[in-house]
Amino acid sequence: MGNVVKITGSKSGIILKLDPEAEWELIKKEVADKFQTSADFWGDAQKAIAFQGRELDDEQQDEILEIIRKNCRLQIVCVLDEDPEKEAAFARAVQAGGSGSKISEAGKTAANLLQTDNGTGFFFKGNLRSGQVLDVETSIIILGDVNNGAKVISKGNVIILGSLKGNVFAGSAGNVDAFVIALDMKPVQIRIADTIARSPDEDKKGRGKKERETKIAFWEDGNIYIEPLDKDVMSDIRLS
Repeated sequence: MGNVVKITGSKSGIILKLDPEAEWELIKKEVADKFQTSADFWGDAQKAIAFQGRELDDEQQDEILEIIRKNCRLQIVCVLDEDPEKEAAFARAVQAGGSGSKISEAGKTAANLLQTDNGTGFFFKGNLRSGQVLDVETSIIILGDVNNGAKVISKGNVIILGSLKGNVFAGSAGNVDAFVIALDMKPVQIRIADTIARSPDEDKKGRGKKERETKIAFWEDGNIYIEPLDKDVMSDIRLS
């Protein structure tokens, strides 16, 4: 049993190595035991985490993160899925998660969040599910879907390389030059600065269904317009 879960740590991150052959319930039990017994050692530090040895889906990652949360005071600010042994990657992720960005779901933190090298924006890898809120101080690029019931808040632009079916608030500090781009634009609500737009009723009811099309939402003269993304539209948009 002792080899089912192995924990190694560094200044900024934790690597959780999981036995790929062990039963899932056994893994969860050992994770709980190990973090409970080492709770005083971790204290209330902020750490990034990476998983090795076993590929986990989003639901399994959430289960492990919830177990950690319940059994110690350690704050997991993000999940890394590449170069987990590099201290620089951990440190950058912790800085991103601990300074001006939040991902929450009823108190849980479960996301892959990395800051760009120049500090002007963030990348988020994964799908946002109902109840999750991603709140950042800069622009954000999301490599995944924003599902119904999820929300993204950004002081800059929001670019979603996936489907937008939830809520987005761009330019949250009053920036009317902010915009929202999605490969599949079917939001419940889009807000830019102080202006709010909602999806037409026919979209919510499935009428007039069209093929997936990349669109951009932008503010102009007190209104939010949603149009297909092309070169002409992009030439009129100012990056913020």
